[in-house]
Amino acid sequence: MKIAVIYWTGSGNTEAMANAVAEGAKGTGADVSIFSVSDIDAAAASAYDGLALGCPAMGSEVLEESEFEPFYTELEPKLGGKKVALFGSYGWGDGQWMRDWQERAENAGVQLCQDGLMINETPDDDGLAQCRALGEALAKA
Repeated sequence: MKIAVIYWTGSGNTEAMANAVAEGAKGTGADVSIFSVSDIDAAAASAYDGLALGCPAMGSEVLEESEFEPFYTELEPKLGGKKVALFGSYGWGDGQWMRDWQERAENAGVQLCQDGLMINETPDDDGLAQCRALGEALAKA
């Protein structure tokens, strides 16, 4: 299975999560590539069998608006039949951005391998283990 882990990060927390998700998927033998959202476009992303998409909560609990939201909006219609995992960090609120993103994805027919993974602030060892488990779950989906 070819998997792309694609993320946006401001503080480095979501990048740390992305690296752990990739590590978990690679542990199953999957062919994994990792990209910052600025380094891939929706057409290239849609060529992968599975996608792990990471974005932190921004502003009033929304996806990052200048790079990630436009990327995801273009990618969303191409996600039919793809296995997808959502993840991201947050520093305030209660995770509404992830619930909204998950609902949006499900309404678009996206096949999520599990509920979106949210980690408050910097991922600790337990959080990184959850990220690795998410990558493994995506690769086995």
